[in-house]
Amino acid sequence: MTPDVWIAGAVALFAWWFSTGAILLVVKRADRGGPDSHRWAVLCSLFLLVIGVAIFVDTLSRANVSAVYAQFFAVLAIWGWIELAFLCGMITGPITKPCPSRLRPGERFLRAWGVIAYHELLLFVTCAALCFTAVGAATPYGAAIFGLLFIARVSAKLNLFLGVPRINTEFLPLALSHVPSHFRIARMNVLFPVSVIGLGWITLWGAEHIMMATSRPDVIGYSLFTALAALALLEHLFMVVPLPDAKLWRWLLPASGTDR
Repeated sequence: MTPDVWIAGAVALFAWWFSTGAILLVVKRADRGGPDSHRWAVLCSLFLLVIGVAIFVDTLSRANVSAVYAQFFAVLAIWGWIELAFLCGMITGPITKPCPSRLRPGERFLRAWGVIAYHELLLFVTCAALCFTAVGAATPYGAAIFGLLFIARVSAKLNLFLGVPRINTEFLPLALSHVPSHFRIARMNVLFPVSVIGLGWITLWGAEHIMMATSRPDVIGYSLFTALAALALLEHLFMVVPLPDAKLWRWLLPASGTDR
């Protein structure tokens, strides 16, 4: 493999770690602020969404290394702002109360959907818009990466709903304190193997296209995509493997009596 593959993989890994930590840091600081702290955090970070969209559109027609990297970070900015709005409780769903016990599966699913409905619809509409805009573009990797993140996120949420052995709620913000009541602890669910196999296949597909790529922009684009696919697969495995993944970000966050 060329150095471009390893560099792109390292960039994807660092960007995933840093952006996740930055979002958690902003949300935790907002938790410790006044009643309007979450709203101001989302509004003050709105520039990330605007800049992300602008850069994404600008790079669609440019097929070079800088355009691929710029589009990658633009998509992360768009995704990151939407996630921040969700974690701050600004874009979630109509249901904001804990799930009652002893509900039928169908009723429990509808309640769980109601907790995240607006967030999921916004992700879907954004993903569709990015993919539609990228059709025939010289650099389409940003849309593909956003689509990958969307699929992996939906899969993760469905697995949490159906039940997995390990659920980490350590970093869950105050605005979403009702969300864990919709999760389920279980040894396994029927979707989990399908999710793991699917993400494994996507990772191998990306690795194969890295080997087949004939230009540096394509090598880097597929490398970024494949690295994030592998990270999504790892995120799913954290649901069943007892590893202290929370330590990746705990040292970044402000210490408080409620955060320990």
